[in-house]
Amino acid sequence: MFLAVWINNVSTVSAAKTDKKIICIDAGHQAKANLEKEPIGPGAKTTKFKVTGGTGGLWTKQTEYSLALKVAKKLKKILKKRGYKVIMCREKNDVNMSNSERAAIANEAKADVFIRIHANGAANKSVNGAMTICQTKKNPFNAGLYSKSKLLSEKVLDGVVAKSGCKKQYVWETDTMSGINWAQVPVTIVEMGYLTNEAEDRALNTSSYQKKMAEGMADGIDAYFKEFGK
Repeated sequence: MFLAVWINNVSTVSAAKTDKKIICIDAGHQAKANLEKEPIGPGAKTTKFKVTGGTGGLWTKQTEYSLALKVAKKLKKILKKRGYKVIMCREKNDVNMSNSERAAIANEAKADVFIRIHANGAANKSVNGAMTICQTKKNPFNAGLYSKSKLLSEKVLDGVVAKSGCKKQYVWETDTMSGINWAQVPVTIVEMGYLTNEAEDRALNTSSYQKKMAEGMADGIDAYFKEFGK
C-alpha cells in the first residue's frame, strides 16, 4: 500500500535508544494539492480535501509547502541534537500524502509529539502573528488527547513567540482539522505567521528567521516534556 511505503521509509534517528522521546514532524501541504475527499476523522460522514496546496507569499512568492519543509528540516536537526528521535512525514515537496496518512505515520511510530508546520493567510494584509491549533475537549475522535495537545500547543506557541519576537495570537481549539482528528498522539499545528503580511512574508523567507521558528518549536517541545515527561 502507498501508506506502508511511506511508513517504511520515514526518516528516523539511527540507533535511537528506546527511552528517547519520539517527535513526528509534518511539513504541511505538498507541491500539488490532492482534492479528492477523505473523512474528517475515523468513521466520520463529513469529508474534506485530502490535502490542499496551501497559501503563498504575496511579496516573496514563496509557497507554504516549501517554507514548511525548510523549517521542518531545521527543526529535525535541532531536535536530534537535543537527543530526540525524529520522524519526518515528508522530506521532499513532490509527494502525495493525505492528512489522514500523515497522522497515520505519527500513530504507527507511537510518537510522543506530532507537530504539524504551516503558515497562515488572511484577506486583511495587516493581520500578523503566530498561532497554534489543537482539538477541543469535546472532539468526537480523540478528546482524550485534549489536555496534552492543548499544553503542547501553548508551550510551542510560547517558544516560537519568545524566540522570534513575533506577535502572539492564541491557541485555536477546533475539530475541523483532519490531521488532528486522525491523530492518536498529542498533536499541534503551528501557524508560523501570515504570508499575506509583508513583514512576516519577508521574514519567513529568510533562513535566520526560519531557524528562530524551529528553535522556538524545539524550546516549546522541551517545555512540554518538563511537565508531561515520564
